[in-house]
Amino acid sequence: MVDRRRFLKAVGSAAAAGWIPSRLFAHDMKHMEMAPTGKVGNDLCMHAMGDTTRMPGLVDPAKLAAFVDPLPIPTVLRPEPGKLLTVRMAASQQKLHRDLPPTELWTYNGSYPGPTIEARSGQAFDVSWDNGLPTKHFLPVDHNICGAEADKPLVRAITHLHGAKVPRKDDGYPEDWYVPGKSRRHHYPNAQDAATLWYHDHAMGINRLNMYAGLMGLYLLRDEHELSLGLPSGDFELPLVIADRWLRDDGRLYYPDSGDATAPWVPEVFGNLTLVNGAILPRADVQPRRYRLRVVNAANGRFYHLRFKDGRPFQVIGSDQGLLAAPATMRAIFLAPGERADIVVDFAPLRGGTVELMNDALPLMRFAVGQGAVQDDSRVPDVLRDLPRVTEASASKTREMTLDEYSDCVATPMLMLLNGKRWHDPVTETIKIGSTEMWNLVNLTEDTHPVHLHLVRFQILDRRPYDVDEYMEKKTIRYVGLAQLPPPHERGWKDVVQSYPGMVTRIVATFDGYAGRYAWHCHLAEHEANEMMRPFEVVA
Repeated sequence: MVDRRRFLKAVGSAAAAGWIPSRLFAHDMKHMEMAPTGKVGNDLCMHAMGDTTRMPGLVDPAKLAAFVDPLPIPTVLRPEPGKLLTVRMAASQQKLHRDLPPTELWTYNGSYPGPTIEARSGQAFDVSWDNGLPTKHFLPVDHNICGAEADKPLVRAITHLHGAKVPRKDDGYPEDWYVPGKSRRHHYPNAQDAATLWYHDHAMGINRLNMYAGLMGLYLLRDEHELSLGLPSGDFELPLVIADRWLRDDGRLYYPDSGDATAPWVPEVFGNLTLVNGAILPRADVQPRRYRLRVVNAANGRFYHLRFKDGRPFQVIGSDQGLLAAPATMRAIFLAPGERADIVVDFAPLRGGTVELMNDALPLMRFAVGQGAVQDDSRVPDVLRDLPRVTEASASKTREMTLDEYSDCVATPMLMLLNGKRWHDPVTETIKIGSTEMWNLVNLTEDTHPVHLHLVRFQILDRRPYDVDEYMEKKTIRYVGLAQLPPPHERGWKDVVQSYPGMVTRIVATFDGYAGRYAWHCHLAEHEANEMMRPFEVVA
């Protein structure tokens, strides 16, 4: 712990100078040093940890032909008000690359990602999420994980519409899971601004496996204001659902485990293959004009540093909860799991050429630009919407929330908590409906944690480095640098925030809409599964 404190103190000093070590952001496999195999000997040493990154029989991405598969575009479902939409979860087979055998996945309506649901703001509808999954899981369930105990069914599911303001019973609360052969009807009021939302499984203790198996899809909420702006639309709006995986040579998904069959959980999962809309290194044939890209980082644990290989600029017009106030011109954007970005890129200068979308130095997909003459009537206005910034003074209550990590005796992370509490500990955040609160996220760990709050949207006030060593000893915050305002692309409404190590991240949210018990958690799926998730209660 002494070395850890010194490290975090150094991070705080570096952050004060505006620099964060890349290891804390990239979550790259090359930085993950696996602990030696073998049992270890204190109460926090829950598992043996072996090296699972060099398993034989896994697909080598270097041996796959690049850009030979067209970018898949999920089917679109447009619900009609008053009519029930039915979406079925089931096992399916899908080729992820031309040269690989089909892969067994668990999907919504037979495809990964699931169908894109397009909804209109103010037009409510109901969805029946039908569970037609097998009764046995094909990925390693850990019965030591909270909510996945041996007395629970191996296969359970509950769909969470991430970013939606919905009644408690329709939120996809982790404990509201149900088994194969059952269905659950959710009501979506859509009483919020246009935004890039997404849906995914949230079953307590196994959502990390269910999401890895393929249970996710995009949900685009539109409103009249957004439609009036003249942004690229129709065939010129492309969803990009990005996530990494491991695959065996026979096409089967491989999910790394600890090497201990009785306790297979691992703290983080980073695959060596990245899927874009369910395809490895796909190619999108585009016209020389503007395109709108609706990007979701749907990975379990990997952060993506997205850029175009030729360094071309693009405009970020929206974040998690909809449009920004004005476009932000960027050449790279860093997305944590759960975050979304709404991007406009102009391919006109590339007529007849190609460009790759990259994660740092690694290509994810290629855009092949046509040569024909096209008419582009789309535009990106200088002003996207009125979006007043919240202030510290707008909050009636401030809460200090710690992000905690407990390691075993060889420094392997084994348990993650929020405020030092487990999921089933009594609720400590009881919030009056309609009130505005400031949450100070005090990160005591070495990782950047993407923190997601259900029900609400929030704005990031700032991030500020503090003395972690002093906080560990005295539980008092002493800042060691100036507050850093969020960059322009983070100044809109959010529902996921990157909480940097060695820093206090301040967010402000108004808890309106509905009373009831909701969840907040780290969106690194393996952290969330191992108790880095807590309930909060909104009361009338």
